[in-house]
Amino acid sequence: MGQWNNHHKVVSGLIIIGVVLMMMMMMMCMEVKSQSPQRIPALFVFGDSLVDVGNNNFLNTLAKSNYYPYGIDLRGGPTGRFSNGFNIIDFIGTMLGVPPAPAYADPTTRGTRILNGVNYASAACGILDETGRHYGERFSLNQQVLNFENTLNQVRTMINGTQLSQYLAKSIAILAFGSDDYINNYLLPTLYNSSYLYNPQQFGNLLLNSYARQILALYSLGLRKFFIAGVKPLGCIPNQRARALPGRCADEVNQMLGTFNEGLRAMVEQFNKNHPDAMSAYGNTYAVFGDILNNPAAYSFSVIDRGCCGIGRNQGQITCLPLQVPCLNRGQYVFWDAFHPTQSAAYVFSWRAVNGPPSDSYPINIQQMALL
Repeated sequence: MGQWNNHHKVVSGLIIIGVVLMMMMMMMCMEVKSQSPQRIPALFVFGDSLVDVGNNNFLNTLAKSNYYPYGIDLRGGPTGRFSNGFNIIDFIGTMLGVPPAPAYADPTTRGTRILNGVNYASAACGILDETGRHYGERFSLNQQVLNFENTLNQVRTMINGTQLSQYLAKSIAILAFGSDDYINNYLLPTLYNSSYLYNPQQFGNLLLNSYARQILALYSLGLRKFFIAGVKPLGCIPNQRARALPGRCADEVNQMLGTFNEGLRAMVEQFNKNHPDAMSAYGNTYAVFGDILNNPAAYSFSVIDRGCCGIGRNQGQITCLPLQVPCLNRGQYVFWDAFHPTQSAAYVFSWRAVNGPPSDSYPINIQQMALL
């Protein structure tokens, strides 16, 4: 990992110890249980497969994970989460004491069930509507905002007036987009023309402009707290390592993410300046996962360069297939399949997003946001 920028490598020993202890507690009990009183009324989740809890189960798409060995470490088996167990949003919700937000596309997601929040995330989706189209149906960012409006219409039948404004203002929106706009758009020149139309900087700015418009749309609908996750070092996921020189991340892929991640942080600053009645925070996903990859032993990981379940070079050329036998030592792997972290790695990011310093979540973390 010598190609990793050194200034992303520093993390305090106290944080590492805290994360490891929390991971140990998590591994002792694989079912998510409330760790604290509910601090916010609802958690609304927008994003891609990193936070999808089963929406794609109800869509006509190839991007599904409702089969074994996905969910191998969950008591109920596969759920549509792209993980061996829980994903990032499960852990964040647990740390906030919020019941799991149900998948929007689930027909049972209605009535009082929506009052603790709803999850709109959809695997293979992007900020751009076209992203992931080769997989089939998915909820793009634009569609997820429209889906939130539908939910809001239902909420108004149960909460209205000042109570509704307070409910929305105290709730937190988690947004995790951008990865698929690179993996399932820009980096697939045979299927998409974006890399011919835009250089990496132009493409990053295109994403940021579209993203900013939709965040403002959510603000106009009443949401006031936003945690906006950046993109992790995609050049280091098994799928991209399989295309790089042996033993290395795809440096050129990591480098092209700079415009988007740095722009996202600047967007958060500008949003907070322009909207003093709201608060947004930038989740430094790139730095957190970079630290995990640079210091795996500090988090009890030993395998950083290949998936636990997958086929081909780095177990990343073809992702986890139905009934495939995954690795046995899943807690030691950073990556579950060609694209996604294991639940152990997801827990590290979640803990640091909720509890970490400004270098992890800027300018405040999710726990501090919940107390506002």
